[in-house]
Amino acid sequence: MPVSRDFIGREYPASAPYEVGREQIRRFAEAIGDLNPAYLDAQAARALGHPDVIAPPTFLTVLNFRYATEGPISDPALGLDYAMVVHGEQSFELHRPVRAGDVLSSVQSVEDIKDAGRNELIVTVTQVTAAGGEQVATLRSTIVSRGTAAPREPKQA
Repeated sequence: MPVSRDFIGREYPASAPYEVGREQIRRFAEAIGDLNPAYLDAQAARALGHPDVIAPPTFLTVLNFRYATEGPISDPALGLDYAMVVHGEQSFELHRPVRAGDVLSSVQSVEDIKDAGRNELIVTVTQVTAAGGEQVATLRSTIVSRGTAAPREPKQA
């Protein structure tokens, strides 16, 4: 069964801010195997002009996991069978580096839902801001709902 197109444009603000810590950044950097000194050592980060350690560009995936139950994907009214879902695409547009000490707020919205053959593509956009409203990043994610597109009428010859 197709997912509800009524969700296009809906917004899902995170229930609470997310405070970024040095230890979280270190663990993430180690987990992805990127030991850039700016991610691990405050002095090295300051030498590069940052006020504290910065996070790898993909660090903000933690927001998707932290607030997963608050977004459209977990909203039963969407009509999504998560067993039929695969990850399609992910992008990160950083407006500035994420820093230790940042207190981040995020709002996820459904940008589009469209058919792709027998599948449906659900595109979400998450706007991430720091305390005070400074824009930090724009995250875009596409998930694929396999085999749920509405049946098409056969073409007449």
